[in-house]
Amino acid sequence: MESSTIKRIKLHIDGLDENIQGGVPEGHIVLISGAAGTMKSSLAFNTLYNEALNNKSGLYLSLEQSVDSITKHVLNMGYNLDMINYIVIKDLGELHSKLAAVKDSDKGNLVVVDIGAIRKEIKQVNLDENRSWLNVIKNVIKKMNAEIGCPLFVLDSLSALYVLSRFQNPRIELFFIYEFLRDLKITSLLISEMPLDGSKYSEYEIEDFLADAIVVIKLTMYRRQVVREINVVKMRATDCNNDIFSLQFKNGKFQALYGGQNPLL
Repeated sequence: MESSTIKRIKLHIDGLDENIQGGVPEGHIVLISGAAGTMKSSLAFNTLYNEALNNKSGLYLSLEQSVDSITKHVLNMGYNLDMINYIVIKDLGELHSKLAAVKDSDKGNLVVVDIGAIRKEIKQVNLDENRSWLNVIKNVIKKMNAEIGCPLFVLDSLSALYVLSRFQNPRIELFFIYEFLRDLKITSLLISEMPLDGSKYSEYEIEDFLADAIVVIKLTMYRRQVVREINVVKMRATDCNNDIFSLQFKNGKFQALYGGQNPLL
């Protein structure tokens, strides 16, 4: 397939999308790796929000942060949630009815599922069974995909998934998770915690091998200030610029600046 015919989804980062041939190829699994405070979650939410403005649907699955905390945070960042169908799921029993209510809407959909709240409600799940919660997550994705479509998915975060699911054989189980997402042809943004020393992109170091793309965000000291930096380590089927860019969030938009150059501080 010619590169020009590949359908892509923008990350909606001004200055970076232009350096990855317009965006991430549809169906790619993208590892967004960074230490705490690098705005990984905000960047992933930003992608879903802007795609919803373009009448697309996306699923944000939060394993740690509550949906109330997420909502307050993104409102504080200046996102206007009235522009889209912002759907909050704290009870799996509401999933069908809430998705049905927006099925024929002329707005895009951003569905946030609060797994933390759901865990408190589901008493019958045996937490000693490592596959129980993984199956819950898979069923949520499949249900949304069947009801209104789910072309874009964010998992926040892989580290929380490992605690929740208690993998016995991480390499094999991660392989099947990636294949599950690929079989559904969903473009997936998987948030991964990276140690401060940047020694690895993911906990088991198999995640980055399985991923189609790796986007890394770091905090760097520069002239007595801390700046965020972003670069695309790899992206299959893409002629991408691997330079390091300064990452800024200004006037409701992410911007990648000064590729390959020092920031103008």
